[in-house]
Amino acid sequence: MAGLQTLLLGIPWMDPNWLLDHFHTEFVWISLFIIFIECGLLFPFLPGDTLLFAFGLFLSTDQLNLTTGPNLLELAIGILAFTTAAFLGNVVGYEIGRAIGHPVRRHDGRVIKKAYIDRTVEFFEKHGSSALVIGRFVPFVRTYVTLVAGVSEMNRVKFWLWSAVGAALWVGVLVSAGFFLGSAFPSLGSKLDVVILGLLAVSVLPVAYEWWKHRREAATS
Repeated sequence: MAGLQTLLLGIPWMDPNWLLDHFHTEFVWISLFIIFIECGLLFPFLPGDTLLFAFGLFLSTDQLNLTTGPNLLELAIGILAFTTAAFLGNVVGYEIGRAIGHPVRRHDGRVIKKAYIDRTVEFFEKHGSSALVIGRFVPFVRTYVTLVAGVSEMNRVKFWLWSAVGAALWVGVLVSAGFFLGSAFPSLGSKLDVVILGLLAVSVLPVAYEWWKHRREAATS
């Protein structure tokens, strides 16, 4: 089963085990950079969810150490660092949206896909400000919702507030899940590929549901 996630994703550096094996403690800096990019620079095909979960798991199993202090201190430091990276990424994405403006909604390129933006706009209009929290847990929406907020010129202070809440919840839930599950079941460390594939499957469920919903609505209209 080893390397299964890498095989499916096709890119070695999207596998947390590969990153840890090759970069050791630099894994943290690389992961922070990836989270920042995924949350703000319009690259949705990045393993944000899996990196956060794996980070918590690596801390709990002592495969990764940030300080000489207790693991719970490292957990707190990690959550704060990743929350900051996610929030700053959001701010960049928002400012890009404000700078580009409404014409971006008519653009259909390799990175900024019109279909993804249209679905994110629908999601944003349906959920309002809370989309910045809920959207954190939905692939693609997580990347584009900040751009849409910028294009719609959402109030900056309001955007910062909801983005901070969303970042803290997203990072806190996934890192803590990895940490406490790893503490309760140390053998998970040797089965990370299977766990992460399960996490990937769960994370795409909202996307699959929305696709099914649109197909059903189109069939009945």
